[in-house]
Amino acid sequence: MSIALVACLAVATAACSSQGGKQEEEKSSGGGGTNTAAGPRLKMAMVTHAPAGDTFFDIIRKGADAAAGNDNVEYTYSNDGDPTRQATLIENAVNSHPDALLVSVPAPDALKAAIQKAVAAGIPVIGFNAGRETYQQWGATMYFGQDESIAGNAAGVRLKQESAGKVLCVIQAQGQSQLEARCNGVKAGFGGSVENINVNGTDLTSVRSTIESKLRQDPAITHVITLGAPFALTALQAKQASNSKATIVTFDTNAELVGKIESGDIAWAVDQQPYLQGYMAVDAAAFYLRNGNVLGGGKEVLTGPAFIDKSNIAAVSKYAKAGTR
Repeated sequence: MSIALVACLAVATAACSSQGGKQEEEKSSGGGGTNTAAGPRLKMAMVTHAPAGDTFFDIIRKGADAAAGNDNVEYTYSNDGDPTRQATLIENAVNSHPDALLVSVPAPDALKAAIQKAVAAGIPVIGFNAGRETYQQWGATMYFGQDESIAGNAAGVRLKQESAGKVLCVIQAQGQSQLEARCNGVKAGFGGSVENINVNGTDLTSVRSTIESKLRQDPAITHVITLGAPFALTALQAKQASNSKATIVTFDTNAELVGKIESGDIAWAVDQQPYLQGYMAVDAAAFYLRNGNVLGGGKEVLTGPAFIDKSNIAAVSKYAKAGTR
């Protein structure tokens, strides 16, 4: 069994904004200063598949920054949502000879060769957020994230408990294994009618138009489940424009979405706690480099899922507003 850092399935998140997800390489040593007591300075490289404007990964980076400050780590950050370009970023990171490589891997076939250059060079690789099913195959020592099938199944079971009719599952990046696993899990857990729809997640105007059109065409849709906070917010706009009665639910959160749960406009969200993913990727790499520690006992370490809804939104809200949930 996987080791969970948090209680799974307790009623207790990728997200976008115009300010988030900068694509140029950046360096960070954490917001808390340098803790030389942690040990000698370490240099790491973090490469993700975050598209431009993705605030979900801003939360991951806040966790990474906190760990970097605590662990005397400096890390570079780069990202690209295109697998070919992400592979190039990984190769560039390997060529900089970091002490560790931290990666999210939504397209293992496209990224495996680049990652294994790090393995061949003796650079430890830590996986997080995407690539759980194959992390040992592409060479990661540890993995921190959510089991998307388990999370999707939990969402599907909840939809069944809420007597949903027809569910529309919105996939914002066609072909990304972790997103498809979520919708597949929803279908398995729900056991009823689930229709997947692919949208262009880099164009929210197009996303709104596509969902709005679908809701107008199919009044049987009772629930729309999106796979990221910005798409839930966009689905809410589509619902209002189409005069649909559909309930909007989602995976992942941001501060604006938490406000919509507070107001009741969005019913609930599945939280994978991205702050933990960033924190643990840096922290575990530092422990491995300094003390040979490996977490998980050969299995992934789960950071979710947990549900956020009206029953616990008050406790979560202050953390979301601080950018850590």
